[in-house]
Amino acid sequence: MGTKFRASVITLFLSSLLLHQLVFSESNDGLVRVGLKKFKLDENNRIAAPRLTPQLPDSQKDGVTVRLKNYDNMQYYGEISIGTPPQNFTVHFDTGSSKMWIPSSRCCLSRWCFFARRSKTSKRNKYNSCRSRTYKKNGTSAEIHYDSGSISGNVSQDNVIVGGLTIKNQGFIEATIPPDSAFQSSKFDGVLGLGFKELNDLGVVPVWYNMMNQGLIRNQVFSFRLDRNKKEEEGGELVFGGIDPKHHKGDHTYVPVTGKGHWQFATSNVLINGQSIGVCRFDCSTVVDSGTSLLSGPMTAITMINHELGVNETGLVSHECKSIVEEYGQTILKMLPGEANKICSLIGLCPVNGTKSIEESDDRRTIDVYSMGMCRTCEMVVVWMESRLMKKQTENNILNYVNKLCNSLSRPFESYFVDCSQVSSMPIISFLIGDRNFTLSSKEYIWKEGEGDAEQCISGFFSNVDYYSTWILGDMFMGRYHTVFDYGKSKIGFADAA
Repeated sequence: MGTKFRASVITLFLSSLLLHQLVFSESNDGLVRVGLKKFKLDENNRIAAPRLTPQLPDSQKDGVTVRLKNYDNMQYYGEISIGTPPQNFTVHFDTGSSKMWIPSSRCCLSRWCFFARRSKTSKRNKYNSCRSRTYKKNGTSAEIHYDSGSISGNVSQDNVIVGGLTIKNQGFIEATIPPDSAFQSSKFDGVLGLGFKELNDLGVVPVWYNMMNQGLIRNQVFSFRLDRNKKEEEGGELVFGGIDPKHHKGDHTYVPVTGKGHWQFATSNVLINGQSIGVCRFDCSTVVDSGTSLLSGPMTAITMINHELGVNETGLVSHECKSIVEEYGQTILKMLPGEANKICSLIGLCPVNGTKSIEESDDRRTIDVYSMGMCRTCEMVVVWMESRLMKKQTENNILNYVNKLCNSLSRPFESYFVDCSQVSSMPIISFLIGDRNFTLSSKEYIWKEGEGDAEQCISGFFSNVDYYSTWILGDMFMGRYHTVFDYGKSKIGFADAA
């Protein structure tokens, strides 16, 4: 889960009384698969029998597959094991972070802890270091802040088994202070980060790096296929060390990684029904993140998109924006086309040398949209006007359009309801990545909740605080496009999911 980039869209459900048993098999394509079988949990004995996972021989190191579970198209998770004998956990595999954390039992002094891995008040599996012969104490304190929750605890070391591969002496966080309410409603026990080591400030080598360092995989690649069928529990597969050809159709489009930390690359354009909205003239910084359920972007673009989806009456009214349109609207139109900052500098709303980015400030989350300044607001208005000018709209139509957007800015980190009866007529949204437009239809970017008369439809697009901040393509995008994370060649690839 990206430390800065996260939506807080969590729904409470009753926990399932199912555990999963690992079964290993080798297929003809050279990938080793981890099958999951269900069995009902005996309420009289809530302990699953220990399951030893064999180390794979050299002939099977071309790739291993972890099958994922899907909860409501919002949470994807798979099973790992920790310790000797193994203790099983479900984790969210998160490309937006690089740390691993698991809830801790913290009850080594009690003999009852050897017989119970779940408390009466928590439905999470908890790691018990006293039950593991391979546990090593580290003791470094650790804390992680997500937009949707926080955890804290201490670093420990133990063997971690992922897809049949045993990663020895892996450092991870034993979460001794429980995650807050956002994580309490999750279906997974913990998080296993797959981001770059630059995101890890604990001095702990991430799991993915240890897979490579310990020679457990030959190819420095992992790839995701996410299923988007809410009615099916099967959620796709995560392949370490390879690409399963059955997961995609056609060739991948690869783009270089532009920043170590998050899996970041450049998007050249964002389009609605094939027409540019004018926000990526000089490329947009974009992150693909399995830890974000929806799609996130700068307020400038998200407000435009959500307006097209019919959520324009529920946003935030910006009086700064309206005053700029009223006083400078016609002047700006006469200066178009042109760069937003230069135009706003010429009319006196931006300094000649530019302004400090919101992203550079000490705490992005505490900045009120009203205090972002006339400069940033002016730049946003210019982008909106130019987008309509490209469509050869009249002056009155352009000013009316921008005024509507001023009345309905997409509030940061909030999602919006749309009319379910209008979903089929909503536009195609696409991202120009490399030399290909990657399209999303309304059935792919609208999240539906409930059924029948109780059905609600929610826009998959939510905004960050800044007007020109990073785009985040989450599970909605990764479900449509098979995604390859190529660490060895420092690139990311997308192809149609099979």
